Amino acid sequence: MAPGERGATRIADRVVAKVAGQAAREALGALPADAEPPYATVVVHHGLARVRMHLELDYPCDIGARCKAVRQQVVQRVVALVGMEVSEVAVQVERLHPAQGHGAAQGRTR
Repeated sequence: MAPGERGATRIADRVVAKVAGQAAREALGALPADAEPPYATVVVHHGLARVRMHLELDYPCDIGARCKAVRQQVVQRVVALVGMEVSEVAVQVERLHPAQGHGAAQGRTR
């Protein structure tokens, strides 16, 4: 048996989670100063990764577009760096950070 055909490579869930977290940071760019960096939890089963991203975003912003960009970047980077398919990327926005001048004191506008 040739050396390349022996054994197997297993990539730990936490490694995939680190790659996903870095990909989310790349997709989001600059975040509010008091925001926690994005992080991921990952479950790998039969070579497929299921990713749950946890984010904090600035507000106001297009939340849907930002989440879509994160999902796309996570899939691209996990495939490129880990060589693993991603079956799902669920994005959970944990907190919104109001931009300067958009604090709660200003109230709602129509």
